[in-house]
Amino acid sequence: MDADAVRERAGSLPTEPGVYQFRAGETTLYVGKALDLRDRVRSYADPRSGRIRGMVERADRIEFAVTDTETQALLLEANLIKRLRPRYNVRLKDDKSYPLVAFTDHEVPRIEVTRDPEAGAVAYGPFTDVGRVETVVKAIRDEYRLRGCSDHKYEGRERPCLDYEMGICSAPCTGEIDAEGYAEDVAAARRFFEGETGVLADPLRRRMEAAAEANEFERAANLRDRLEAVEAFHGEGGEAVSDRRDDRVVDVLAAAVEGEDARVARLHSERGQLVDRSRHRLDAAAVTDAGREAGAGDEADADANTPAAVLAAFLAQYYAEREFPDAVLLAERPADSDVVDWLEAEGVAVRVPGAGREAKLVELALKNARKRGGRDDPVGALGDRLGIARPERIEGFDVSHAQGTAVVGSDVCFVDGSAETADYRRKKLTERNDDYANMRELVRWRAERAAAGRDDRPDPDLLLIDGGEGQLGAARDALAETGWDVPVVALAKAEELVVTPTGTRRWDDDAPELHLLQRVRDEAHRFAVSYHQTVRDEVETVLDDVPGVGPETRRRLLRRFGSVENVREASQDDLTDVDGVGDATADTLRERL
Repeated sequence: MDADAVRERAGSLPTEPGVYQFRAGETTLYVGKALDLRDRVRSYADPRSGRIRGMVERADRIEFAVTDTETQALLLEANLIKRLRPRYNVRLKDDKSYPLVAFTDHEVPRIEVTRDPEAGAVAYGPFTDVGRVETVVKAIRDEYRLRGCSDHKYEGRERPCLDYEMGICSAPCTGEIDAEGYAEDVAAARRFFEGETGVLADPLRRRMEAAAEANEFERAANLRDRLEAVEAFHGEGGEAVSDRRDDRVVDVLAAAVEGEDARVARLHSERGQLVDRSRHRLDAAAVTDAGREAGAGDEADADANTPAAVLAAFLAQYYAEREFPDAVLLAERPADSDVVDWLEAEGVAVRVPGAGREAKLVELALKNARKRGGRDDPVGALGDRLGIARPERIEGFDVSHAQGTAVVGSDVCFVDGSAETADYRRKKLTERNDDYANMRELVRWRAERAAAGRDDRPDPDLLLIDGGEGQLGAARDALAETGWDVPVVALAKAEELVVTPTGTRRWDDDAPELHLLQRVRDEAHRFAVSYHQTVRDEVETVLDDVPGVGPETRRRLLRRFGSVENVREASQDDLTDVDGVGDATADTLRERL
């Protein structure tokens, strides 16, 4: 490559941190890192040494990879140099490289810490602190029970290994977990390495607090140490909406404008935790009037409906009658500088952050501001109708059974109005013909898992129960018993009545918020019925395979004992008490089951 070719290539590169390679055919000649890829590569148009000039002349192209930080670029450069051994790099004499966390390219992936990932593996890193990486991987395996064994140990097993007994593997090798469930666990673990710290930190924190409350102080201390390693793993970039070291009260504001419709989203943070969020509407007249009052004059008329003008109007109106926060983070500078001067004179730090956690908070606020309202936003309309915060996550519950047999429950999830199938769950329930007791058990199961940190999903903003007042009362009893504080309503099928803790309401048939509840309810029902049919077919198949047991005898057995498990554990005398079951059939049942 000559100087002009280098300059031309440099002009197409991003001005971000990353790693670049000078290549000749399939050979890497040189690997370098940069805080600004464009600026650094451009410098090679005028090399400072004959050796580097020779390298540039031999190269036929320049490749690059962008990283989030300069530190990541440094580590990636080091690993590439170790692996590729480019002749123009000065290499360390030892063969040390930084570790990565890899998920292998298998139908049932394993997780491993490695310096040389297998072909096709999804790898995260590199990382400098091996001890911290290993601690985090142990926490991942303890929470999501991913396999860590070699292919040789995995294949051809007839029973689970010691990892299963220790609770750090779900034993997909012997079918203790199905492929779908295991894939969901792998996806959750990968979300952590992609920056979603709460996927692992939140359940760890709940388990630590539960252990402390139970006076299991040694276990709580171990979980605390593990939690500290997890929270420090991603550094500043991993704590997008949470930072316990921040003791300020902060408001984060962003505005969006569509025609005459202006919206401001506000996120409120206290001690590093988001504790409230709200959306506010302004019309063009209100923005213009506020601009005139602030002294913006004719400019307010011309630019009334820009995000900068909307923010200026909102700040003036909102904080005129409210307590000031310690800081206000904005998506852009307000159009009226007097408003900013006023806030700063009151001791409020006003900033437009460019990077880090604060910038991610602003980005989140901007996404909320851009969410449309009214009929185009049934989620927001539902929150307004129920008097709760916008229910981004809704979980729907239903129970299905056949006269008290093959009793199952479904727990489906909708995020921002769309089904989130990866977060669906299902459960076999106690065999009984009692819809209220079954719903109480199902909701209690979900609540207890959340309280104990055994559910990897975020807490929902709303629970929807398929049923009427009785089912809603059962669900509320379960919530009260466990102390899980989540809003809950029910939707009755017959007349499509919305049942809330404060009364029953009939909404307009064409209300978008009603249609959203119906979609969640119907999906919970479909998922429950589908699972019930599967369980029922399994039960029928097991009993039908027993000689001497026909459909009528099977029904009597299930009516008498409730489940196949109870039939299996019944005594000879109890079995022969059932009409149609003699000693020979009882012997066969006990042998086959």
